[in-house]
Amino acid sequence: MDQQILLIDDSAIQLRVRETILRSAGFTVSAATTAESALALLRSSPDMFGLVITDHLLSGITGVEIVRQLRTFLPDIPVVVISGLPELEAEYEGLNVIVRQKPVPPPELIELARSLRAA
Repeated sequence: MDQQILLIDDSAIQLRVRETILRSAGFTVSAATTAESALALLRSSPDMFGLVITDHLLSGITGVEIVRQLRTFLPDIPVVVISGLPELEAEYEGLNVIVRQKPVPPPELIELARSLRAA
């Protein structure tokens, strides 16, 4: 069974756009609108997911905090952080993530997902 991609974003529009792009490329996608629901899903089914794509700024929490928590129980899962803010890489130092600036063109998002899920 193919592992799913977990999308995390508190913007329903951004979530829907990325979900549509990835599903149209043949990926199985789950979506979470809060860090709490995303982390609960990952904890309850850690083997179900092969990639996490998260927004940097979520309600009351940043992607850095999500990734720190995630790394305590899934140290090797690929994570892509998407943000409208420049110069975020330093905040994610040592957390083994890929940071991309919004907007991420659909072909780039698809290629990133393909390359990371295969890794």
